[in-house]
Amino acid sequence: MSDSNKSDSENTSKARRARGAKKFAEVYKDILSADPEKPTGDAFFDLMIENLFGEIWSRDVMSIRDRRLLLMGAIAAQAQGDVYEIQCLASLNTEQLTIEQLREIPILMTQYIGYPKTTVLRNATEKAIHNWQKAQKAKA
Repeated sequence: MSDSNKSDSENTSKARRARGAKKFAEVYKDILSADPEKPTGDAFFDLMIENLFGEIWSRDVMSIRDRRLLLMGAIAAQAQGDVYEIQCLASLNTEQLTIEQLREIPILMTQYIGYPKTTVLRNATEKAIHNWQKAQKAKA
């Protein structure tokens, strides 16, 4: 690879990382963060920032809210309560979903994934709401 190609490649990677870190911060406002200038050395995380957030979440075909709802459905089907809780908190922080809307999701999901898995989601939802309300009171 020539030096000019390498610098183009590096610039593209830097731009993708910056775009990905910006989108990551937008998606996970005040919950998780990524520094656009500093790769972590963790290939999994760095690729996630550049590819998933720099390319896929940055596409303008769907809103972040729409993508989040689809993601929440996928997480719900796997009953991943800890990951689901992060999505609930992020949706409250970004004002994409209300408390009432979050509480409605487990009700709907009972019919699609069953009560045992939905119980995990309900608990994660209530924990997220509790923690979010506590953080809001602390800010006041």
